Amino acid sequence: MPDKTNQGSAISFGPFRLLPSSRLLEKDGTPLHIGGRALDILIALAEHPGEVVDKRELVRRVWADVNVDEGSLRFHITALRKALGDGAAGARYIVNVPGRGYCFAASLAHDSSATQLRGKVSSPRALPAPLARMIGRGEAIDKICAELSLHRFVTVVGPGGIGKTSVAIAVAHHQLTAFEEQVSFVDFGALRDEKLVSAAIASALELPVSSDDPLPGLLKCLQGSKRLLIFDSCEHVLDTLAPLAERLARDAPDLHILATSRESFRTEGERVFRLFPLDCPPQRDGLSASEILAYPAAQLFVERIAESLSEFQLGEEEAPLVAEICRRLDGIALAIELAAGRVNAYGIAGTASLLDSRFSLLWRGRRTAIPRHQTLSAALGWSYDLLPSAESTALRRLSVFVGPFTLEAALAVASFQGVSEAEAVDAISNLLSKSLIATAPGERRLRYRLLDTTRAFVAEKLAESGEADQVARAHADYFRDFLQDISLKSAGPQSSRGFLLYADHLPNVRAALEWSFSDRGDRRIGIDLAASAGQLFLELSLLMECYRWTSQALASLENTPIDSRQEMQLQTALGISVMFTQGNTEAVRAAFTRSLHLAEELEDLHWQLWLLRGLHIYLTRIGDFHGALGTGEKGEPIARRLNDPTSTLNVEWMLGVAHHLIGHQDKAVPLCESAMVHNPSSQRLNIGHLGYDDRIVALVAFARGLWLTGRPERAIEASRFTVREAEQLEQPLTLGIALIWTIYVFLWVGDWTSAESMIERLIDHAGKHFLGPYHAVGIGQKGELLLRRGDVAGGMEFLRRSQATLHASRHRIMTSVFATAQAEGMALQNQFAEALRLIDDAIAQVGNHGESFDMPEMLRIKGDILARSGSPSEAERFLQKSLDLSRQQCALGWELRGAISLGRLWRAGGRAGQIRALIEPIVARYQEGLTTRDLVSATDFLADLN
Repeated sequence: MPDKTNQGSAISFGPFRLLPSSRLLEKDGTPLHIGGRALDILIALAEHPGEVVDKRELVRRVWADVNVDEGSLRFHITALRKALGDGAAGARYIVNVPGRGYCFAASLAHDSSATQLRGKVSSPRALPAPLARMIGRGEAIDKICAELSLHRFVTVVGPGGIGKTSVAIAVAHHQLTAFEEQVSFVDFGALRDEKLVSAAIASALELPVSSDDPLPGLLKCLQGSKRLLIFDSCEHVLDTLAPLAERLARDAPDLHILATSRESFRTEGERVFRLFPLDCPPQRDGLSASEILAYPAAQLFVERIAESLSEFQLGEEEAPLVAEICRRLDGIALAIELAAGRVNAYGIAGTASLLDSRFSLLWRGRRTAIPRHQTLSAALGWSYDLLPSAESTALRRLSVFVGPFTLEAALAVASFQGVSEAEAVDAISNLLSKSLIATAPGERRLRYRLLDTTRAFVAEKLAESGEADQVARAHADYFRDFLQDISLKSAGPQSSRGFLLYADHLPNVRAALEWSFSDRGDRRIGIDLAASAGQLFLELSLLMECYRWTSQALASLENTPIDSRQEMQLQTALGISVMFTQGNTEAVRAAFTRSLHLAEELEDLHWQLWLLRGLHIYLTRIGDFHGALGTGEKGEPIARRLNDPTSTLNVEWMLGVAHHLIGHQDKAVPLCESAMVHNPSSQRLNIGHLGYDDRIVALVAFARGLWLTGRPERAIEASRFTVREAEQLEQPLTLGIALIWTIYVFLWVGDWTSAESMIERLIDHAGKHFLGPYHAVGIGQKGELLLRRGDVAGGMEFLRRSQATLHASRHRIMTSVFATAQAEGMALQNQFAEALRLIDDAIAQVGNHGESFDMPEMLRIKGDILARSGSPSEAERFLQKSLDLSRQQCALGWELRGAISLGRLWRAGGRAGQIRALIEPIVARYQEGLTTRDLVSATDFLADLN
């Protein structure tokens, strides 16, 4: 039985040797690298061989005060067994005792010689102690160890505070056996005189320095013995150290060098290992605390909190804040540790709120840390102060960017007043190699970014330099020109996806607009920016932002002249953003009318057609369906002049949608059917100009027209297809349109489960994207569904809430629909006078604008209310009118409903023969959908007659 108190001795089992004090596991004399948690578990079990260690005790031992579940323990036990080859060739090391814990089952032996061997490294210049636990760096340590076994010169490169030194020290301890303890650590961080570089290396090797040139003595010491030198914090002495390291590696063939630096040595034989930030939880809703703690950045943050708050446990409410803090700090270990040290004083929420404060750069860390790692400001200042003038100037100017930026954008803000473009190119390249600029993924070309901590630091330097406004102007100028160029390219028929490709520039566009309209800015630039940015905001469904900036730009026109094209763009974007967020006000009509007038003056046919489409959707929303048809007819000669397929389809779909809403289903369905077979490569037609996709609007009319013309199964199929197509566009406004109008197909066929799911999705979607009128529509549809299910009181309350909003926003196409539903509800509550008032108002409202697709249904419902209130002859008159109009509209769906209502009225008079003669031919015309609600009701009603 080994001595459990002898922590310095090596524990041997099978081909393995475990050295707990050095946190080292060897197999057949070669270091075996396993994760830190797995190593902690192995040490804990090896201390109690043959005994069952309780699962909870293991969790407490390995995770200290961090709250984790047993799943994490099982995961690391599995990884440990795999590393040991547990079960292979009959070997058994760790045994699970169900319900209790785990037991180390192998026989152990102690080897105290390991302690004696370790004692060789006991001078003041011995390796620094490794961290008690390295988080998230196991894979990096393994890879660096592998690199050192294949190459003799490896440099770990990364920004300040990322953990290069800690990783290098961990690698050094892992390599002690491989290099027979001949591992030396040289810290250049405190060295200010490059002439002392050789002397510093000699001192670390405990060599006397008796001449001005220690190199001969160094070479003599290093030649003929296998040795590893760790060069730490080399960035400020590279001019001297790089050629020296190259010489040492060349003339001492058994020497290996592991260096850490914020930039590479650029010498012969060097292998660069770039150390990346710790993995952070993604920006995704619904992540649990345990899922967030699976990421190393969050683990580090929580463990550092636990060091000062021993009872700390991460709760579900605070977990998203921890994820946000880690992301905001870019996974930089030093920044995370410093932020965690503030939680004791400010709490997690308070710490998160202070991240944007300049004081976060001054938060202090461990007293034992080297000075440049005690605050973020010190760490960043160390790098900044080493930069030559052109590079420091470029870096602080780049702080104007928010998020990723291109090389062209960087040059636009970096190369002026003392910095030429060639110097700026060279400076940016050098800053990238020095880890002060990071690369960011981009679909089209390489993007760059400053880490948030770096940006905050150099932004202060920019403010101190007195050139902040000059740089902001250069930044705004660049994005004005950039967006204007895209706008010109998207002015033709092949404009689909024109702005979506540039969505990652959005943070910088916002920043440019904020500066331009500020007291220090330039409103001329702001107006230019807003005119082009409106299309970007529309394509991304950022309607509130679109309204904010376009209205601000138009308000500035009194004092700032503007050309007609820019005013046209601003008025269009304003009209669309107001229509979909505030409702169908007269301001919307005025904006579209003014824009169309300007487009005609400019003789711009594409814009004329786009604006006719905008006016078309406005007219449909206020219930003026004949006006919408007239707008579509105005587009026909324009489409002929443009002579391109896209324009022709746009006009066909405008006409088809208008015919559907008027009630001409025989014309609507053929005109809209092309949307089902439209080439998917041409999706997103002109979303950038109007904020929604015409094809989806046509698909909606097609699906509804199928139900109305007696094809319910195809209607369901087309409705589901429409929603799927809208989802693929990833465009919130278009998806909202698809949901609103296809929900009715499911209500009509009686699939209330699908209708309910879609209604809840619409309400959530509209709230998330600030689509106020759409949210009100979803509330009204929920009321309709409750009525169908028999909850009359609940349904009426939802309808009342919806109508208040929709009346205020003049969404008349929906107010008449919901007024009809309210009338039904009133009749179910035996409030017949109020029911008749509501249905009469709805009929009158629709009548003011001419025909409507739902007029047959409104007439039928009025007939039902009259029948229930004791006016059978009047009821029959309205039901006959409903049937006649249904036939005129080719609306078999409405005709069947009207026939059933009339049949029920006739049944009281014993007119069974007439009922069969009326209903049976209508049912016979259906070739599909025989199990849908209305057809089942019809067949059941006919069966009851027999």
